[in-house]
Amino acid sequence: MITLKTAEEIEKMSAAADLVSRTLGEIAKWVAPGITTRKIDQIACEFIRDNGGKPACLGYGGFPGTVCCEVNEIVVHGFPSNYVLREGDIIGTDTVVELDGYNGDMCYTFPVGEISEEARRLLVTTKESLYVGIEACQEGRRIGDIANAIQTFCEKRGYSVVREMCGHGIGRKMHEDPEVPNFGRRGTGPIIKNGMCICIEPMINQGSKNIVIERDGWTCRTRDRKLSAHYEHTLAIVDGKTEILTTFDYVKEVMGDRYI
Repeated sequence: MITLKTAEEIEKMSAAADLVSRTLGEIAKWVAPGITTRKIDQIACEFIRDNGGKPACLGYGGFPGTVCCEVNEIVVHGFPSNYVLREGDIIGTDTVVELDGYNGDMCYTFPVGEISEEARRLLVTTKESLYVGIEACQEGRRIGDIANAIQTFCEKRGYSVVREMCGHGIGRKMHEDPEVPNFGRRGTGPIIKNGMCICIEPMINQGSKNIVIERDGWTCRTRDRKLSAHYEHTLAIVDGKTEILTTFDYVKEVMGDRYI
């Protein structure tokens, strides 16, 4: 069941979204060759708690970290570990903050040092597809319009769209109805209404769309081990307009000329 939010609830979600955005800005200060993904996770956890929030991913269904650390071929749900980031890696950092009972969800895929032109093109396309999906998210249209816009944009550029993972509604719970796929047909799915709060999060592969779930039951990677990228925003439909509650501005401020 889709739960439409009141203005007061959306205000609380905006505060959670700002904190998760600032958390990604803090992570941006540390992403570099030589740091472990576990250290990045610890930094994010401390930052969230120091600012009055709860790291919502930590312990969720048994997940062992604050941040899903998605290095190179990892699509989603990578565990923080002793893996040391290397020059040329890419890392998606997907995390959720709970603040005052409401959640904000966001992901940004960082380049680690200098990356290949092929990796850069994947990141640029995936991030652009997020905003293509947001543009299609309009009151009175349908969720399938978002999905089709993302799929069409990415496939025309030679990339594939992961089928098994998708965006979602958000509010008091991290994951609520409706599901928000990144592929599908226009004119299908639930109608987009005022008060609806959703997360759009394209997960786009350099090679095949096929994925594998590792033995830990969480880590999802590309079957062909080619790169995957992932970006996400939390949105709300307010007075007939789509508001992006999260922001990449904090990341951009830190990264400067390195911002993709």
